[in-house]
Amino acid sequence: MDLNVTTLEGKEAGKVSLSDAIFGLEPREDIIARVVRWQLAKKQQGTHKAKGRAEVSRTGAKMFKQKGTGRARHHSARAPQFRGGGKAHGPVVRSHAHDLPKKVRALGLRHALSAKLRAEELIIVDSLVAAEAKTKTLTGAFATLGLTNVLFIGGAELDSNFKLAAQNIPNVDVLPVQGINVYDILRRGKLVLSKAAVEALEERFK
Repeated sequence: MDLNVTTLEGKEAGKVSLSDAIFGLEPREDIIARVVRWQLAKKQQGTHKAKGRAEVSRTGAKMFKQKGTGRARHHSARAPQFRGGGKAHGPVVRSHAHDLPKKVRALGLRHALSAKLRAEELIIVDSLVAAEAKTKTLTGAFATLGLTNVLFIGGAELDSNFKLAAQNIPNVDVLPVQGINVYDILRRGKLVLSKAAVEALEERFK
């Protein structure tokens, strides 16, 4: 399918042909959800930790003699039932990551791209290049295109001026094409791809 190409100033810059195998799929929410869950689980730090009875700083001596007191039979004050004792079955440092087949991850990305095109939230620009690293200039260009919540995907190398100018604008993310991912695509309203990014994606999924 063909899609109009625009410049950052809002002028027409021809058309580009998009592959139906990447941008023309019927989006499946279950596949997209699996990929997002995999991404977020891998991102989770898992540094939560509670001290067990072997780690708390407390005496390990028997609290009182076993027999003759009429009280329950206790040993260490580090036991979980006592105030200041260790936590029973508490959280430990671990990885929350789980496996997801590479083919499913690739399919999820294609479905996310197709969903953006179907929702008319995909814009193709000729290039992501700024003459100078001025946030004010870039903000004006975004207003012309109606971009307030957007993810920009450039080529393999990002223009340093564009990246510096865009990084101070709220709700605007800029990534090279190698960093494109399902979660970032979905968390922003619009997706803007450069022609170089489109070519790289079609080469990747060839």
